[in-house]
Amino acid sequence: MPKVAVIIPAAGAGRRFGGEVKKPFALLDNRPIFIRSIELFLCRPDVCQTILAVAADDYDVVKEKYAANIMFMGIKLVKGGAQRFESVQKALAEVDPAADLVCIHDAVRPCVLEAWIDKVFEEATKTGAAILAAPLTGTIKRVAESGVIDATVPREGLYEAQTPQVFKKEILQRAYASLPEGFIPTDDAQAVERLGHPVAIVPTDRRNIKITTPGDMSLAAVLVKEMGRKPKGPALGAFEEAKW
Repeated sequence: MPKVAVIIPAAGAGRRFGGEVKKPFALLDNRPIFIRSIELFLCRPDVCQTILAVAADDYDVVKEKYAANIMFMGIKLVKGGAQRFESVQKALAEVDPAADLVCIHDAVRPCVLEAWIDKVFEEATKTGAAILAAPLTGTIKRVAESGVIDATVPREGLYEAQTPQVFKKEILQRAYASLPEGFIPTDDAQAVERLGHPVAIVPTDRRNIKITTPGDMSLAAVLVKEMGRKPKGPALGAFEEAKW
């Protein structure tokens, strides 16, 4: 069984989310979103390491407020960068040498089915690079800066990239090492695509929501309950102080 190191980038500013609390630390049904996302990988026999990358300004607070959870879950805490890809780069430098695969998962995607994780791990083991993605189902419009529709775009073959995104360790390390100066990949798959290595798609659906706006919280709360997510961490008391 290949061993997997999981990287959870949680250093973003969350400007679209608004409010005083950064997205990863907002409470979703009384538990921080980032904890719920980490729980997706907790106790899996194929996961050998979990790395949480937070903003440098948040590092000391997270280390103190969530000390019990970091210890219980065996999380390695690292300081992330200004951009998401920089956080992944910093976390990559801390990946366990024993890991065969590296999985990157958004801290604000807490609604992933276990079956989806199994499938993307299996596909990455076979192909070296695989991501979850959902086919676009609506009518897609390209809109000008003026707010007027420029064109209707055919949706055939179009998918929305999601996470987890999983790669053989050496492929991902090579992809990030070869990024040209000034190039900012929008996701990890794009960095690997630059190498010319094919990235496989494991189809999912829109339940794998990325919490971006306050309205997404209500939908995620319903999904968490419907998908039967049970907390794997310590009791709620460990989180009572962590109301940012």
